[in-house]
Amino acid sequence: MSSTAFIHDDFLLSTATARRLYHEHAAAQGIIDYHCHLPPQDLAANRQFTNLFEIWLEGDHYKWRAMRANGVSERYCTGDASPAEKFKAWAAAVPHTLGNPLYHWTHLELARYFGITELLDADSAERIWHTANEQLATPQLSTQGILKKFGVETVCTTDDPADDLAHHIALSQSDLGTKILPTFRPDAALAVHRTDFFNAWLDRLQAASGMEIRALDDLLAALNQRADFFHAQGCRLSDHGLDFCPATACGEGEAAAIFAKARAAQPVDSEEQTRYASFIMLFLGRLYAERGWTMQLHLGALRNNNTRLFRTLGPDKGFDSIGDFPQAVTLARFLDTLDTEDKLPRTILYNLNPADNYVFATMIGNFQDGTLAGKVQFGSGWWFLDQKEAMEWQMKALANLGLLSRFVGMVTDSRSFMSYPRHEYFRRTLCNLLGQQIEAGEIPADLDLVGGMVRGICHDNAQSYFGFPA
Repeated sequence: MSSTAFIHDDFLLSTATARRLYHEHAAAQGIIDYHCHLPPQDLAANRQFTNLFEIWLEGDHYKWRAMRANGVSERYCTGDASPAEKFKAWAAAVPHTLGNPLYHWTHLELARYFGITELLDADSAERIWHTANEQLATPQLSTQGILKKFGVETVCTTDDPADDLAHHIALSQSDLGTKILPTFRPDAALAVHRTDFFNAWLDRLQAASGMEIRALDDLLAALNQRADFFHAQGCRLSDHGLDFCPATACGEGEAAAIFAKARAAQPVDSEEQTRYASFIMLFLGRLYAERGWTMQLHLGALRNNNTRLFRTLGPDKGFDSIGDFPQAVTLARFLDTLDTEDKLPRTILYNLNPADNYVFATMIGNFQDGTLAGKVQFGSGWWFLDQKEAMEWQMKALANLGLLSRFVGMVTDSRSFMSYPRHEYFRRTLCNLLGQQIEAGEIPADLDLVGGMVRGICHDNAQSYFGFPA
């Protein structure tokens, strides 16, 4: 064990001013995790994890990518190796992740969940495995215990319109202090080009809504009904994962004809899918505006690039990357159409390609209308960009071209209950950036002024922006 802990009180805080900003204004703020992929069933059951693999490695494609790059066999990533074997394979890979945010996250998470400050490697793996597993058996590290431990005030999960939200309903009737709210994620409604998947999803939506879905009008009515149901359960956000925002002109009659082809299991080509998706996205944007929801658009992922391993392992196994899709023209057209109708909801744009940071940071300025501070947001760095350098890029672009002070801050965007230190990591990065600017004389050395901005970005802006139910 190192004589000086790698993770310490002033981790990532390089100046005295940064340290004051963090410790006096950021550290104690509660967490509003307005976008994540935590399983609601694990929260409702107050799941107790058996071992460090279950809570930390199961399903973590970030770690799998690093392990593969380090020459680790797939057996220790997604294969049939035991949980202990997989953990030890990860531990042996950790020293090779120096310079990768995984090294920071790994040790920050071990410190914050288990009080472990020893560096993880092949030699320490056995000790850390047993120490962490003992603590995982305690109530403080059940799923609900974790939310209390980290001061999580609100969690917004990601949910299909066909979900029955039974776990959310059960949680709303519990004494859990954290609000667990659903988010409306209707990506399947756009997938007319995947006819088998689309029709299976429509059958699920029929069952959830109690409405027969034979034509486009039926689908629109069912989506509207499910949105009402989600709203009653506290939903105030939607979310979409898109290559780019579709915005090709498509009338209702044309969209209905494309829907009919898909419902009849006839092939739908990519041009038809884009036109149909454009129609559905405008319908949904209006639906969100009518309910006062926030629309989130996650744009730019290039998914499932390795055909051989996609066929073997399936999606979400670590074979995705940043896409270089053109974003500006269709995104502007989509937002402008809704704005022209006075139907543009609160909107958060998440960019995956750092080359487009200035595109997104200027795009949001086109549609601020004075009705709400920061109505259209340039969202936090996500996926490949949720690390220190890319967070700084995003915040600098927003500060240069918009109002960083109105930013609604960080999300975990994670399926893992080990991800809450990402908020700390973000807050330290934010305070370090502002502290450096103060000490360089670029912004005033007024810690009341800048400290208020820090509190807003870490917590208060999100609290006032989303309008969560009391």
